[in-house]
Amino acid sequence: MVKVAALATDGLEEIELTSPQEALEKAGATVTVISLKAGEFQAVNKDIYPSRKIKAELSIADAKASDFDALLLPGGLASPDSLRMNRDVVAFVKEFVKANKPIAAICHGAQVLIEVNELRGRTVTSWPAIKTDLENAGASWVDTEVVTDGPYVFSRCPDDLPAFNKAIIKHFKVG
Repeated sequence: MVKVAALATDGLEEIELTSPQEALEKAGATVTVISLKAGEFQAVNKDIYPSRKIKAELSIADAKASDFDALLLPGGLASPDSLRMNRDVVAFVKEFVKANKPIAAICHGAQVLIEVNELRGRTVTSWPAIKTDLENAGASWVDTEVVTDGPYVFSRCPDDLPAFNKAIIKHFKVG
């Protein structure tokens, strides 16, 4: 069974976690939500409207990349920005990169990958607002619903979730 770590915190765009999580679990994977601390955090809808509380099963301090086969980085305006400033998160993501494990990022989720300095020469997509950030990190940005480059899968926004979910199931070798 494929074990997927999903990193998120307050300000997560709810559907960008719940839709891939549901698709992955239906296909046979297990998804563990990891946050800055264990317990509940506040998700949002359309980046600003509070939606529901999401339960993180693990704190990043207690998470080990070696326990997981793949990494999911959902977006939202605030969640990736908070995650990228946390040393434990950056170290956790770097372990996935070093082990060449598959990583999927949607919307602003790619901001976390900027911090690990591994996007140089990669082709990516994201929410258009972070296009320049990704290009400044050395990536080539394209405006398409899904991009797969090496161990990475990227998508732009919730509208792309059907294609993103299909791509990550394949990329993570679930089912």
